[in-house]
Amino acid sequence: MRHALPFRLWVLCFDDATYEILHKLALPQVHPILQRDFENEDEQLSRAKANRSQVEYYFTCTPSLIAYVLKNHLEVDTITYLDADLFFFSNPSPIYEELGDGSVLIVGHRFPPHLSHLEKYGIYNVGLLSFRRDDVASRCLHWWRKQCLEWCYDRVENGRFADQKYLDDWPTRFPGVVVLKNKGAGLAPWNVANYSLRVDNRQVLVDSDRLIFFHFHGLRQPWKWLYDPGLAKYGVRANSKLKQNIYGPYIRELKKASYSLAQFADSYSVRMESIRGDMKGKRSCSVARKIKNQLSTIKMLLQGQLLLVVDEVVT
Repeated sequence: MRHALPFRLWVLCFDDATYEILHKLALPQVHPILQRDFENEDEQLSRAKANRSQVEYYFTCTPSLIAYVLKNHLEVDTITYLDADLFFFSNPSPIYEELGDGSVLIVGHRFPPHLSHLEKYGIYNVGLLSFRRDDVASRCLHWWRKQCLEWCYDRVENGRFADQKYLDDWPTRFPGVVVLKNKGAGLAPWNVANYSLRVDNRQVLVDSDRLIFFHFHGLRQPWKWLYDPGLAKYGVRANSKLKQNIYGPYIRELKKASYSLAQFADSYSVRMESIRGDMKGKRSCSVARKIKNQLSTIKMLLQGQLLLVVDEVVT
């Protein structure tokens, strides 16, 4: 709403509670999609759902969601898929300027050299993708959907990984695929070490490009006032610019969203945890495990890897 008007945002709701809350909130420009409407009469999607975990099904649905909106809203000329953990800091118009007359836009992970081994999960990131309503984009989208319906699992296997590794050869497989160059679009824990960050007139600059959006992958909330930004596993320390100008604004917005949900029920709140851990049920409730987790959290805090947020102040 701050940066991208006019727009329409379709949200695929994977449970009825999410749909009901979004429907009651009646947020401007937001159109929630009921899961059963999305899945209705899609036999291929139903078969895929039966043979993979919940998080793997989420990955499977990415190209199908894009195809669903294009099929049911013929007025849409260009559609952009967004992961739910993106946060926009400025107008995304430079992204579309780079797309130009292209058919498909993708964003690289842009791993620094010491993280190049992570390309086994994909050269490009399924966090933001744009498709134009044309023949090339349609062929690309339907090819991707077909691959994901056949195989979309949360593991690396035979050169594949979830819905993401399929993007690796798009620039050569399909004409009109644009790889975004803007450094301020797609900044994330895994590539922030590549760039120099500075603040000019309250605007974050990534080298010389204005920060457009940050991908808050891996952000967790181990304790009430403590947040793990997930930077440590990429060899990045949360400096003052990251704390005050990137993670701080995002966490404050999440807290506001959590407060607004309280009008519906005390049980609704913004949870910052690993969706993989939740869905695979690997948590242990043992006392020993809880103590180990608490000690690990204290160690990370002492090492300066965690953010402490009290009364909107981030340290």
